[in-house]
Amino acid sequence: MPIIVNLDVMMAKRKMSLNELSEKVDLSLSNLSILKTGKAKAIRFSTLEVICKALECQPGDILEFLED
Repeated sequence: MPIIVNLDVMMAKRKMSLNELSEKVDLSLSNLSILKTGKAKAIRFSTLEVICKALECQPGDILEFLED
């Protein structure tokens, strides 16, 4: 998959656990876990926005495009 999700990297940089992020962005642990492991097929801009606010980062810090 050419889109890489670096949510775990940003969480580690901010020293934030999945539980903490889940509470801050009001998303279930299972949905965040799917996103974190790169198994998500899509993400809403509104979800990306609240994650970026919680982690104080830009969308490009979380999502990366790699060509095959």
